[in-house]
Amino acid sequence: MSIPRGLGFGAAVIGNLYTQVTDEQAHEAVSAAWQRGIRYYDTAPHYGLGLSERRLGAALREHPREEYTVSTKVGRRLEPQADAGDDLANGFAVPATYRRVWDFSADGVRRTLDAGLERLGLDRVDIVYLHDPDDHAEQAFREGYPALEKLRSEGVVGAIGAGMNQAEMLTRFVRDTDVDVVLCAGRYTLLDQSALTDLLPAAVERGVSVVIGGAFNSGLLADPKPGATYNYAEAPADLLDRAVRMKEVARRHGITLRAAALAFCMAHPAVASVLVGARSADEVHDCVDQFATPVPAALWQELRDTGLLVTEEPS
Repeated sequence: MSIPRGLGFGAAVIGNLYTQVTDEQAHEAVSAAWQRGIRYYDTAPHYGLGLSERRLGAALREHPREEYTVSTKVGRRLEPQADAGDDLANGFAVPATYRRVWDFSADGVRRTLDAGLERLGLDRVDIVYLHDPDDHAEQAFREGYPALEKLRSEGVVGAIGAGMNQAEMLTRFVRDTDVDVVLCAGRYTLLDQSALTDLLPAAVERGVSVVIGGAFNSGLLADPKPGATYNYAEAPADLLDRAVRMKEVARRHGITLRAAALAFCMAHPAVASVLVGARSADEVHDCVDQFATPVPAALWQELRDTGLLVTEEPS
């Protein structure tokens, strides 16, 4: 199973990430992504306690199933609970009518996937990731991964992998298992190239596809200004200064920092897709326009010459 190469749609934001999005806005965002040629869509039960899966499934129902690729995740099982306020402590502006239970057991993987398929309104998904197994490595490798292998062999899913905000454990998945793809968030960007040390070379060697999430490091590279977030917390002063200086270099070369950030992620040969989150049709159109913007080689060279970029990538 191949992942459509290029820009993908990250559906966390339509699960009311940080702020509310209406059903109409979510539908318009997915429709705009389809209109602009995006054919890979990623979601998870974690995103809005299932709201992202429901909204994404509803929007994609209008399109031929064979024409798009959809991924979801397992590892956080949703259990109903009495009204417990909102879910903002976990980053989502939704009622806390469910609670998340970490569960990478074989039974948990199947139950979580079955519930996700029901919310999506699909009988299969193309890709399933083990979601953030950082503190659950033993169970994820011993039980969760074999369960995904079995689902793949049964044809319930097309491809399997893991999605994390780190590169080290993803490298272990690439080297020690038969995953098809890994989703690496925030660790191959203009500000953090830790995935370049081991993960990306291992993926090239093993023929494993890499999907990059968090190309803007949760906001700083999209709009560097005081109060901007870096990896879901307020950006440290030194990184804010670095991002502001990068933005000025991009401006001198006639492009935006957003365009440079997306192009940087996509340029590595291991990378199949770069996910962007958009909560409106306008944001989708902007992301696609930035992704299509040619980035002059002189920009990369100036970033290196000024010490703002310490890798030879893109070559």
